[in-house]
Amino acid sequence: MAIISTGPPRSPRPPSTVFADVDNTSTIAQEEIFGPVLSVIAYDGGHDAVRIANESDYGLGGSVWTSDPERGRSVARRVRTGTIGVNRYLPDIAAPFGGVKSSGHGRDLGPEALAAHLEAKSIYV
Repeated sequence: MAIISTGPPRSPRPPSTVFADVDNTSTIAQEEIFGPVLSVIAYDGGHDAVRIANESDYGLGGSVWTSDPERGRSVARRVRTGTIGVNRYLPDIAAPFGGVKSSGHGRDLGPEALAAHLEAKSIYV
């Protein structure tokens, strides 16, 4: 596995890091990492990419990068994650945000987040 790291040498935050040639069974591929980290995993076609993505116990967010946006949407629909972008990753504050599988339940942002804090009540007069 190759590691490429960039960033200020004395920053209080970890530098942006790219892990290349990652095996999908490795810890770096199977755990959630909250930081500027990218793991590069080889795949053989769209079905294999979806299989690899869905093998993780986590599903907070992801992105699909392709020159064919329709194919990107097709792949994105099959990946089990709470949020996914095609050729971008920029969540919208009006849209619900949250994970699936071991990444948590429930949503932040959007009407779905507000609904979790409401209780319906029927009053008949």
